[in-house]
Order: sequence, then C-alpha cells, then structure tokens
Amino acid sequence: MLKSTQMLCNDYRDYKSPQTKISRERDRGTYTKIIRGLYETDADTPGYVLAGAIYYPSYLSFEFALAWYDLIPDRVELFTSATFRHRRKKEYHTPFGNYLYKDAPADAYPYGIRIQTEGKYMFQLADPEKALCDTLYDRAPVRNLKEIRELLFEDLRIDEEAMMSLDLEAIQFLATKYHSTNVRKLAQVMAKMKKKGT
Repeated sequence: MLKSTQMLCNDYRDYKSPQTKISRERDRGTYTKIIRGLYETDADTPGYVLAGAIYYPSYLSFEFALAWYDLIPDRVELFTSATFRHRRKKEYHTPFGNYLYKDAPADAYPYGIRIQTEGKYMFQLADPEKALCDTLYDRAPVRNLKEIRELLFEDLRIDEEAMMSLDLEAIQFLATKYHSTNVRKLAQVMAKMKKKGT
C-alpha cells in the first residue's frame, strides 16, 4: 500500500518524533522509500502500478504500453509514461524500477486512456492506439509513407498482424489532436493496410 510521509506522520502522531519512527520502520523493511515523501508497504509490488503516484498526472504509454499489448517483441524494463505541459523529461530511479516521463500534446492527453486494476492498485494505461501515437510523436518527423513504414516495422519492430487489429477510427481521431506528421502518416498507412486487407 502506498503511504505518503504525511500519512505516516499521522499514523505515528503519538510518538515523540514521528519522523524518527518512520526512519526506523523503513530501516526494518516495513516501508520501502520510492521517492521523497512516498513509501510502499509491500516490497514485491510491481513497479508499473506505482508510475502514476510517482509523477502526476501521467499514464503509462510509449514502449512500455506497446510491449504490454505485444505490439513490439522487446521486453521493456523502463516504465515510460506520458505527461503534459512539463517540457522536460523526468527520470526516477527507485527500488521498484526506473521511470521516465515525457510530454504528450495537451490536446491529445485526455483521450485513449484506460484504468487497469491489479490487486489493490489502479493505474492508468494508454490504449494500444494511443501508445503508438505517443511513441511516434516522440520520434523525429518522417518525410513520407515509406519512412513511416520503416519506422514502424524496422525500427520499432511493430507486429503487422497486431497492428491490423488496431482501431483505425481511433487513430484517425487522435491524428487530429497530435498535430504530428508521424501520427498523420500512421493514419494513412493504416488506412491503406486496412483497405488492402479487406
């Protein structure tokens, strides 16, 4: 269970020094410090469920979400999340894993996010379409459809069959929110693939 310093101070309010008590309990392994002011009571908690608490607002996306949906073959060790209007990337290295937070456009931010539940935890995760758009938005712009296909299927190694299962209308809608050459070209490539596949 997540606990803030304020929550723990309240738990130990009857002690002469709640901060000292917190330090002692942390040293005993009762709590694991995640970042300043935030602790976890279960050292075996999966790192990804903590991503939204470490940096808010945010949702898991980019390569982490692509791997979650088996769109890419790689196992992703870094918990990558999207934020907005922060400009600079933020990184955190914790006992639960390493976290990276990158901006998505404010216009696109609210769309295509689902709530996942795992045990006592709830966390926000991009839909597969949103994760792909976030990833492409974060890459250097391509010049044509040939280059977007190379980016998708050679650089990112997106599984073509899995990509065919994505919702074209969702990507076309998101393309109006990202104002990104890469995302617009993704919508064009997917439209061609869907047409060819029917």
